[in-house]
Amino acid sequence: MKFEKTPLNDVYIITPPVFGDHRGYFMESFNQKKLEKVIGTINFVQDNQSLSSKNVIRGLHYQAPPHAQGKLVRVIKGSVNDVIVDIRRNSSTYGKSLKVFLSAENFKMLWIPPGFAHGFETLEDETIFAYKVTNYYNKESEGSIKWDDPTLSIEWETQNPSTSEKDKEGELFENLCSLF
Repeated sequence: MKFEKTPLNDVYIITPPVFGDHRGYFMESFNQKKLEKVIGTINFVQDNQSLSSKNVIRGLHYQAPPHAQGKLVRVIKGSVNDVIVDIRRNSSTYGKSLKVFLSAENFKMLWIPPGFAHGFETLEDETIFAYKVTNYYNKESEGSIKWDDPTLSIEWETQNPSTSEKDKEGELFENLCSLF
């Protein structure tokens, strides 16, 4: 597995080796030893998966402490622009965002440590997005930052996205009282 540092502290783009021939391909999508060698001890407790049509934006979501989640995300079918925002107050990259193109064809994964808001926009119909998390979901700890927050200036490709009511009502970044 290849681990690529990003401009955001503690975030990695991970590219597994893919072995293909006329029959298809094989890849190792998760290896705890290899991951822990780079990011430290982790314990994934749950796998999640979503199916979305084209032009859907989900996010920017986070789980506050003590239910914060690290995530290992990837696309099984289709493609997304995956977006994260550092909400760790003492981080030198606090308030900075990163957009990474993930697809079924490029096999890339993104390691998102606790302390980041996360979202994605789907670029194809029937996109299947999968992720492992390091903590269980807790409704009282969930938070959402507006996906189109003017302070963050995230450049989404989708002009008129389909979003949930929760995502439409997310808070502005400038009003965020981060517990990280």
